[in-house]
Amino acid sequence: MCLALPARIVKLIDAETAIVDLGGVRKQISIALVPDAQPGDYVIVHVGHAIGTLDEAEAQATLALFAELARSEV
Repeated sequence: MCLALPARIVKLIDAETAIVDLGGVRKQISIALVPDAQPGDYVIVHVGHAIGTLDEAEAQATLALFAELARSEV
């Protein structure tokens, strides 16, 4: 099974690398597959690579679902 998470781009390092915020954790990822991504944009991250973009409402809805799942596991 594969899992991709929504993350907000915090900073561009260069044309193919960015820092994202994943629920408070900052991580360096490749944005080579989404070259138009800019700080503030939400991307879907899978194994260190942004594989697509999504709007903020969709990202927040997805993150809320993950949070709900985490709460139900306790």
